[in-house]
Amino acid sequence: MATSVRATGGGSPPPAPPPAADPGSRKHPSGPGRWRSTLYRLDLKAVPYVFVAPFFLTFAAFGLFPLIYTGWLSLHRVELGGSAQWKGMENYSSLATSEFFWNALANTFSIGVMSTVPQLLMALGLAHLLNYKLRGRGFFRVAVLAPYATSIAAATLVFAQLFNTDYGLINTALGWVGFEPVAWESSKWPAQIAISTIVTWRWTGYNALIYLAAMQSVPQDLYEAAALDGASRLRQFLSVTIPSIRPTILFTVVVSTIGATQLFGEPMLFGGSVGISGGSGNQFQTLSLLMYEKGWVTGALGQASAIAWVMLLLLLLIGGVQALVSRSQRKRGANRDRDRRGSTRSSHSRTRKQPGS
Repeated sequence: MATSVRATGGGSPPPAPPPAADPGSRKHPSGPGRWRSTLYRLDLKAVPYVFVAPFFLTFAAFGLFPLIYTGWLSLHRVELGGSAQWKGMENYSSLATSEFFWNALANTFSIGVMSTVPQLLMALGLAHLLNYKLRGRGFFRVAVLAPYATSIAAATLVFAQLFNTDYGLINTALGWVGFEPVAWESSKWPAQIAISTIVTWRWTGYNALIYLAAMQSVPQDLYEAAALDGASRLRQFLSVTIPSIRPTILFTVVVSTIGATQLFGEPMLFGGSVGISGGSGNQFQTLSLLMYEKGWVTGALGQASAIAWVMLLLLLLIGGVQALVSRSQRKRGANRDRDRRGSTRSSHSRTRKQPGS
């Protein structure tokens, strides 16, 4: 059934729209409306700064102010309970001629190398094993992280008993195979090896989980392509896994180096009564121990502050080297991608120029 609509000519015309309001005739809201708009603008602009203010206030109180104050102390001669006397760069120049400072710097470097290199190599191996589908992978991941959750004091005291010269388990095991007892506390290199063992035991699992997270983000297509080309598991690890997680490896190297530079708890607790001085002959005294000894044992806060600033400069230098290496790696990667795209385009152009069959 068709319907039709007829226009009626006798109807009333539609109402005209209201006239536009003149912008000049608008009035600012007054009373509660004006306060609501003001509060809204304050909420929109000021509340984000209120949320981030606690961090900046905490950083200024516990980070920036101690840093600036320590720099000021390093330019003065300050004794505990005494007044400060301006010395300029004398504290730094005395460090340059101090055999204790260079000994602590050398010990920090040697302990750092002996703890960082094995630690990261073992962490890579553990992460590679945990990356496979094993039974109880969750248990093993928690187990490798257990040493990191252990306190420094508990771990160091246990290892101090293991490395005890008279009744330690390590010397007992060495005696079973015909070796003489080793003076782990009083000899330089054995003491540094023992301290490096503690650091390696505590941090290997932590770095292994970082490597594991990076390995799980590597595309499986790369492993499948390498397997089709006949690559073994070891070749896949060296040619696929390592290049793919190279930024993560660089990150762990830098973080472990910074931690080794600030090493304090393990050597102090391992040495016992002579731990602050790094042994009877300063054989394992690090920069952190020397700074503590200068500041709170001898009372030379100016020299301790100078050592703290030297450590800060070393850490900044390490960070700068890491930034340069990362930038060079990114440039090499970009150049390889550009060369690969260029070779692909050239091969396509040659294919187009070939006459068709």
